Amino acid sequence: MAITPNMRGALFMSLSMAGFTFNDSIIKLLTTDLSIAQLLFLRGLVASLLIYLLARHRRALRPPRVLLNRWVALRVAGEVGGTLTFLSGLSHIPIANASAILQALPLAVTMGAAIFLSEPVGWRRWGAILIGFTGILIIVRPGLAGFSPYALMIVGTVIFATVRDIATRKVDSEIPSLYLSTVTAIVVTLAGLVLVWPMGGWKPVNLSEFALISLAACLVLIGYQCIIMSMREGEISFVAPFRYTSLLWALLMGVVLFGEYPDAYMITGAVIVIGSGLYTLYRERIKSSDKPASHAPPRHSP
Repeated sequence: MAITPNMRGALFMSLSMAGFTFNDSIIKLLTTDLSIAQLLFLRGLVASLLIYLLARHRRALRPPRVLLNRWVALRVAGEVGGTLTFLSGLSHIPIANASAILQALPLAVTMGAAIFLSEPVGWRRWGAILIGFTGILIIVRPGLAGFSPYALMIVGTVIFATVRDIATRKVDSEIPSLYLSTVTAIVVTLAGLVLVWPMGGWKPVNLSEFALISLAACLVLIGYQCIIMSMREGEISFVAPFRYTSLLWALLMGVVLFGEYPDAYMITGAVIVIGSGLYTLYRERIKSSDKPASHAPPRHSP
């Protein structure tokens, strides 16, 4: 059976989620001793160097004027905002809860694609999106015991990441994915440097901590590259639901590394969100199968 662009996109998305989830686990472990900003800066130094060398080797670097492209700038801004809000929230709430809230991202991206990219979304999928966001409210539980304002930072991450993914789709396919990854890593690193002193100042880093930071940087490299390739390779509405694989890893990491066990609110909300997302995928596949071949959307080159 031939591997379709959507299947390749789904594989890249799954690999990206594994890389990001393992990275998140390492960073959460390190936040007990180091500030978020310092971790972003140190991890960014290693990640930026690795990505730059890879991009140079593959001749993927482009002149700085490419940065003036509004979609490139918007993508980078979304990545910076998403990284800061997510890690700030992650350091205060269970990793599985943070991951469960992020499962709303496919729904948000589908909604964004309908609004900004004119992708067709019927009333059934709009209903699924609304139900999915209800699941997020159950996880966040505003006004109830157990509510943490830091959970709202993860909701902010969903918004920033939606902007990032929509912008990625609009970036000219002639701009290499590695170049986008290089620019993103450098800007996130600079943001960490700027925020080091406002967020607690600089603390000494031992060898084991730096080794973990370097490992996290390698995982981020995998995540950055795979997520860009996934959004370029397949249709957003097909690829986005494969983000759900991150929740499985987050549940495992939460139990093994942090002794965090999901409660009823988190499980209920996550089931609703994932169910809503899978339904949007089901409806998208039905709509795609009903389209005549002559009206099929053009393949997007990687």
